[in-house]
Amino acid sequence: MDLSLLTQKIGELDEEKVFEMLNEFVNTNPSPDETKKVVAACQSGMSVVGDFFEKGEYFVGDLIFAGELLTSAIDILKPIMDTQNAGTVGSMVLGTVAGDLHDIGKNIFKSMVEAAGFKVYDLGIDQSADEFVKKVKEVNPTIVGLSGVLTLALESMKNIVEALEEAGLRSKVKVIIGGNPVTKEACETIGADAFTTNAAEGVKICQKWVG
Repeated sequence: MDLSLLTQKIGELDEEKVFEMLNEFVNTNPSPDETKKVVAACQSGMSVVGDFFEKGEYFVGDLIFAGELLTSAIDILKPIMDTQNAGTVGSMVLGTVAGDLHDIGKNIFKSMVEAAGFKVYDLGIDQSADEFVKKVKEVNPTIVGLSGVLTLALESMKNIVEALEEAGLRSKVKVIIGGNPVTKEACETIGADAFTTNAAEGVKICQKWVG
């Protein structure tokens, strides 16, 4: 398997070539180590996509397609990953916060962070502080991801962080917030650990936390 070519083809969103390479790879009965390297090459491809997006060469539609491509790529590898028990690097409860119905950014981030080896519990859209607290108690994640596009989402994010604090859960998780209205100031006011307006950057932050 030419790993750098695989990374390049994911970066170029060349679905046909990516699927062809991965299907051939699966048929070679690879070792767990080889599989990990191929997953890492796929993830590197997403960083390339993120770089193109930052340069203005790719747009939101390309990011959505890249997320779908990566999900499909991981699906092809899943049968061998499951038998090899590749293991997860951490877990995350993710959702769009109360009052906000947008999920494109959340879904892009979800597919990228899953490809990076995280187990993601996606609550969906318009989720209250209670729902987040309930899920965090249930699955004991490493990270909580709060997404929102509307300015009013910032208030909901603050409520969620406060609810985690009240439930005695805040010290056990890292909180990352993402979406159009988030800024460094908002992050400090909300009490989150990090913020991002770029899915690829968000994945890098989460990887540092579990690294």
